[in-house]
Amino acid sequence: MSFDLPRNIILPVDAVDVRLEPGPHPFERDNAQAIAENWRRETAANPALFDGTVVLLSALSYRDNSLVGRCHAVRYSAFMLWRGNRQVAGAEHAYAHAMLVAGDNALVAIRMASHTVNAGRVYFAAGSFEPTDFRDGLVDVDFNMIREVREETGLDLAGVTRGRRYYALSTATGTVIFRRYRETASAD
Repeated sequence: MSFDLPRNIILPVDAVDVRLEPGPHPFERDNAQAIAENWRRETAANPALFDGTVVLLSALSYRDNSLVGRCHAVRYSAFMLWRGNRQVAGAEHAYAHAMLVAGDNALVAIRMASHTVNAGRVYFAAGSFEPTDFRDGLVDVDFNMIREVREETGLDLAGVTRGRRYYALSTATGTVIFRRYRETASAD
């Protein structure tokens, strides 16, 4: 399957079937020394970084308005080495954005804190998929979006009206899956 999806266009997505594989990602397995060396540099520059667990894709395709793929749990340090290059065959990143629209039609974005890798950047609250985002081996995109918005803003989207479908944009730097959430309260 590898990576077979249109790039640089917004795609309608009715289903996401991305499965967490039990084995190691080949990128992490084959690059242990480079991962350790890069992690030393990363944490020297930003000691607040935490070597938790995220997922990295080994395959993703788009067919009949569905995203279908495989991913593997990797240490954040492995992800950071991959992130520095992104042109590694057999490895890509996907993440989800909850596009929060307030009752006054304002879009609600956040500025990333100084201790993060994306310090100072402004975008919709988001984060990499983590093993806790999977149910019976299948990614729960809405759970990820709700979790990330809660962690980064304190807002709870669990009961908020959401758009009927997802959308995706795949580029050379990764694939973002997004969905509109509409809050009744104003942005203020």
